Amino acid sequence: MSLRGAALLAALAAFAGSAAAQQPPAPAPRDTAARRDTTAPRDTILRRDSAAVRADTVQRPERGDSVRPRPPISPAGAFVRSLILPGWGQARLGRNLTGGMFLLFEGMAGAMVWKATWQLEWARTRDKFVESHRQEREDWIVLLVFNHLMAGAEAYVSALLFDYPAALKARRLPDGSTGIGVTLPLR
Repeated sequence: MSLRGAALLAALAAFAGSAAAQQPPAPAPRDTAARRDTTAPRDTILRRDSAAVRADTVQRPERGDSVRPRPPISPAGAFVRSLILPGWGQARLGRNLTGGMFLLFEGMAGAMVWKATWQLEWARTRDKFVESHRQEREDWIVLLVFNHLMAGAEAYVSALLFDYPAALKARRLPDGSTGIGVTLPLR
């Protein structure tokens, strides 16, 4: 690997580490024992405690209100996941086709980096076309890094726009032509 490639990977690792450090901390668990009233009769305490246990200790997934649902992961978490493995953040957000496309391109670009490296070594043994094979390998490495960055950016934006209700649809119009429209539900 060239010095330029090593510097690029080091910068990418530093960027991913700083994005992971910005995730919010987990909320502290609730304590129901502090609210216990010991002056009431014993059966009242048990009834209150059983209601408190049902209401306070049952772990429910965090959801937004009925107007704005929350994404399953934060935008920074989606970015970091897709930066590590393209498509992971999209899959977590329920965008499996998009995640699959990023993963497919990742596999193809990885195979092409391996092929270009093999061809470069073969060209060096023959001392022919070394520069063109070196350039081809660098091009595929750049596309591989670009795929990681684009997957991360797409996952970040998808998490930010998780609650956006618009749907883009293409339909055949009555006159036979094809039209594209946006559907916005109004309440």
